[in-house]
Amino acid sequence: MHNALIGLYPGTFDPLTQGHMDIIGRACTLVDKLVIGIATNPHKSPLFTVEERVFLVKQEIEAFMQRKQPRAKITVEVFDCLLLKFAHQVNARVIVRGLRAVSDFEYEFQMAGMNLRMDPSIETIFLMASDRFQFISSSLVKEVGRLQGDISTFVPAGVATAIEKKFSR
Repeated sequence: MHNALIGLYPGTFDPLTQGHMDIIGRACTLVDKLVIGIATNPHKSPLFTVEERVFLVKQEIEAFMQRKQPRAKITVEVFDCLLLKFAHQVNARVIVRGLRAVSDFEYEFQMAGMNLRMDPSIETIFLMASDRFQFISSSLVKEVGRLQGDISTFVPAGVATAIEKKFSR
């Protein structure tokens, strides 16, 4: 993919939500290749291991690619280093970030500014969450799942099943 515009969508994806899938679908219209970077981030005490998250994301991306046939190639990779270092490793020129609410903006604005200062060759683009997904967060999904609530409209079906298995033990 010589001269292809590569985008990086980083996150813990613990779990992958419909909001994440919305951002992935929309980012695929902007770049030639989208790398979904799954951060190990052990400080967040994830519900799913990194291997489980990779499996769930890859499973949903395969289904998405069959349904939507995006023009962008999508890959899923794990990283445990500085985001900009990983961006260089995958040759990304754009970091994609989703914003749900104004509360996300302050943190994301600071991160984008810090990243731009450290490496002006990599741009951050923000995609606003679609209104039907603005309220969905991975932490809320985990809480509803833990309390045996219905999460089926918030996450892809395979992810819902995996969450239900985690909390039925």
